[in-house]
Amino acid sequence: MINKVNKNEDRKIRARRVRTKISGTPERPRLNVFRSLNNIYVQVIDDTKGITLASASTMDKAVAKLIEGKTKQEAAFIVGQTVAKNAKSKGIKTVVFDRAGYQYTGRVKAVADGARDAGLEF
Repeated sequence: MINKVNKNEDRKIRARRVRTKISGTPERPRLNVFRSLNNIYVQVIDDTKGITLASASTMDKAVAKLIEGKTKQEAAFIVGQTVAKNAKSKGIKTVVFDRAGYQYTGRVKAVADGARDAGLEF
């Protein structure tokens, strides 16, 4: 009997393993990425207080207008720029990147590139 590999469960295992090593602090919060089939969500999190400092996603109305007619990868780049602008407005300059178990390619890389492009440092 062949069991089908559940890719999302494997991703969650990788994410938990990485999260034991990285953590967001007030000086350097964690930039977390969640990728669904159609959308991408990004949060800047201070793990010591357990609060979200800034966020952006393709579901936000301001971002939805900007990404109309664009590919998922181009939309992810815009979301990265948007979250970086939101974070910089709150005085956050550097973050630690948490790819949440996803491979650093495609939309996840586009988010990171967009955030760097807007001036956020990793």
